[in-house]
Amino acid sequence: QVQLVESGGGLVQPGGSLRLSCTASGTDFTIIGMGWYRQGPGNERELVAQWTRGGGSTNYADSVKGRFTISRDSAQNAVYLQMNSLEPEDTAVYYCSVHAYVGMRPNQYWGQGTQVTVSS
Repeated sequence: QVQLVESGGGLVQPGGSLRLSCTASGTDFTIIGMGWYRQGPGNERELVAQWTRGGGSTNYADSVKGRFTISRDSAQNAVYLQMNSLEPEDTAVYYCSVHAYVGMRPNQYWGQGTQVTVSS
């Protein structure tokens, strides 16, 4: 099993910034992808940004390109989401997600979610 712990959400004014953090822990796992999803009020969960080990590529939802940056610390099994120029439409619960092999089985793991509220 892989456990994910998130931090960094909160209330911020439009135009402000926040940085989300997520750290994975467990035994005998190999991370092949890390990312952030969000779910706003009345909306389905959507991908915000992700990194995949194959080629080390990153991709972003169109709505956050140029404003959000995903990064990771492989030594700490951590992934971060730097969010700049935040807009009220970014208000959502943000979830960290990790794709990992535990033994021979690939699985997707989720964090507990952290609330981001953008409001004046």
